[in-house]
Amino acid sequence: MQKIFDKKNILITGGAGFVGSHLCDELIKTNKIICVDNFSSGNELNIDHLLSNPDFIFIRHDMSLPLDLLAFPELERFKIKFQGIQEIYNLACPMSPVDFMDNRLANLSANSAAVFQVLELARQYQAKLMHFSSSVVYGHSPEQQTRKVLENDLGVVDQLSERACYDEGKRFAETMVNTYRQVHGLDAKIIRLFRIYGPRLPINQGHMIPDFIINALDNKDLVINGDSNFSSSLCYISDAIDGVIKLMQSDLAGPVNIGSEVDLKIADVAAKIIEKTSSSSQITYTDQLLFMSQLNLPDTRLAREQLGWMPVVSLDHGLDKTIENLRSSKSLKKIPTVW
Repeated sequence: MQKIFDKKNILITGGAGFVGSHLCDELIKTNKIICVDNFSSGNELNIDHLLSNPDFIFIRHDMSLPLDLLAFPELERFKIKFQGIQEIYNLACPMSPVDFMDNRLANLSANSAAVFQVLELARQYQAKLMHFSSSVVYGHSPEQQTRKVLENDLGVVDQLSERACYDEGKRFAETMVNTYRQVHGLDAKIIRLFRIYGPRLPINQGHMIPDFIINALDNKDLVINGDSNFSSSLCYISDAIDGVIKLMQSDLAGPVNIGSEVDLKIADVAAKIIEKTSSSSQITYTDQLLFMSQLNLPDTRLAREQLGWMPVVSLDHGLDKTIENLRSSKSLKKIPTVW
C-alpha cells in the first residue's frame, strides 16, 4: 500500500466542466487535486480561482490518449511516484446539446477510449474510481409518460440512432467499469446523474436554465426547445455533489441514481425565472434539440436508504443562486459567447 504523506491525491478528469469544477471546489478543501480537461466543453473560467492554490494542478490533456502522470514536472510536489493516486473521478465527456452533432466522434472516444485510459490509471495506482454515467442509459421517456426508473431498470436505447454515441456510449462505459471491477477487483463505482443545474452551467449551449436566465435579464424571449408539455426534473449542483461525496465514502458500488424525483413543466420554470428577474420576456417554442429530449425521472430510494442522501435545495433557492451568479458575471462582462 502506498503511503499517504498528508492529503490524498485525487484525479478529476473533465474537471473544468460544470459538475467537475464544483467537485474540484469541494474536494480541494481536504485533498490535493489534479484536474485534467481538454476544454471540449469545459472552460478555464470555471477553475481560474483554483489555479493559485498549491494543492491544485491543472493538466490540459485529451483522456482518450494515455496519461503518464510521472511525466509532468509540476506534479512532483504531489509525490505521485511514492504516494500514487487515491481516488479518480471520471467526468470526461463533451456535454454541449448545441454542438452535439459536431462532437459525435469525440463522444464516441470519451465513452470508450477515455474510459479505458481512466480504468488503466485506476488499475495502475489501485485507486478508488467513480465513473459518472447518465440517466440516458434508461432510454427516453415517451411524451407525457415520464416515469421513475430504478437502477435495475434495463431501459431501451437505439444503438444505431444519431445520438447513440452518447446514449449507448454511456451504457458501454458502465460495462467497461463493471468488467474492470470483476476482472481486476477495482473499487469502482458508477453514479447516474439526472438533469443538474446551477452556476457555471454553460450558456448558449442548449442547457435551458442558464439561457432562460440570461435572456430574461436582457428581456429577450425565453425559447423552449419543445412544446408546452416538455418537462424534466432539476437537481441543484450542490445536492448532486453531496451525493457524489456520500457515494465515494460508502461501500456501495452502484449504479446509483442522483437527481430530483419532481417532474417540472419547463414552461413553468421559465415563467418563474421571468418573475424572479422582473423581466418583460415572453416564452416561445421551437424544435426540440436532438440532445435535449424528454428523459425519465429517477427513483432515488437507493440513495436515500443506503447513503442517507436526498436533494435539499428547493427550486426557488436554486434558481435564486443561479440568477445571482449569472447577474454578477454579466455585470462584470465575464460571460463569453460560448462557455
